[in-house]
Amino acid sequence: MSEPRTALITGANRGLGHAVAAELHRRGLRVVVTARDADAAAEAAARIGPGVRSHPLDVTDAGSAGRAANRLGPVDVLVCNAGVLLDAGQEPLSVPLELVERTLAVNLLGGWRTAQAFVPGMVRRGWGRVVFVSSGTGSFSVGLWSEAPGYSVSKVAVNGLTTMLAARTKGTGVLVNAVNPGRTRTRMMPTAQRGPAEAAVEIADAATLPDDGPTGVFLRGGEIAGW
Repeated sequence: MSEPRTALITGANRGLGHAVAAELHRRGLRVVVTARDADAAAEAAARIGPGVRSHPLDVTDAGSAGRAANRLGPVDVLVCNAGVLLDAGQEPLSVPLELVERTLAVNLLGGWRTAQAFVPGMVRRGWGRVVFVSSGTGSFSVGLWSEAPGYSVSKVAVNGLTTMLAARTKGTGVLVNAVNPGRTRTRMMPTAQRGPAEAAVEIADAATLPDDGPTGVFLRGGEIAGW
C-alpha cells in the first residue's frame, strides 16, 4: 500500500484554509497546517485531529517558505490559500497604493514564493498538485471588482501565475490550477451564506485530481470556468 500524500495549506489556522485542511485530512492525506503564528498553526492542527502537523509559514517572509520546505520534507499537494482583502470600498483612482502593495505582497507574491519553495521538488519526484485559491473578482469573464481594486487585480495576477506555472510544469506529473470558491463566509466576508466547509470540498477536489485531470484552468463548482 502506498504512503498517503502530504498536503500543505497556507493560511490554514482559520476560515477557508482550515476547512480545506480538515477536508484533506478527512480524505486521508497527511496534512500540514501553516500560518504566520506557530501557536495558531499548532492549535488549528490539533482541532482537526491526530496526526495533523503544523509549521509556521509567513508567505510575505522571503525565507519562511524555504525554511518550511527544508524542514518538512517532500510535499505533494500545495494549497496557496493565504490572502487578504484590505481595500473594500475603495476605487481605482483613489485607493491608497500602500494597500495595493500589501495586498499583492500576500495574495500574489506570497503564493508565488511558496510555489517556488515547493513545486520544484514535485517536478523532481514526478507528481504534484498545486491549487491557488482565487476569486471571481479576478475573472474577466465575470467582471473585475472595482470596489476592491487591489484585491481584484491581485486575483487577476494569481490567475496569470497559475497559467504560467501550469505551462512550465506540463508533462511533469504536476497539475497547477486556480479555484474560485465563490462568496464564502469567513472573517474576510462574514455575511456570505456559503460556509467554508462546503467551499473547501471544491478546493480539495482540485488538490486531489487524477493524473489525467486538467492543468492551467480556472475551476468553479468543479467545472472549468472562463478566465
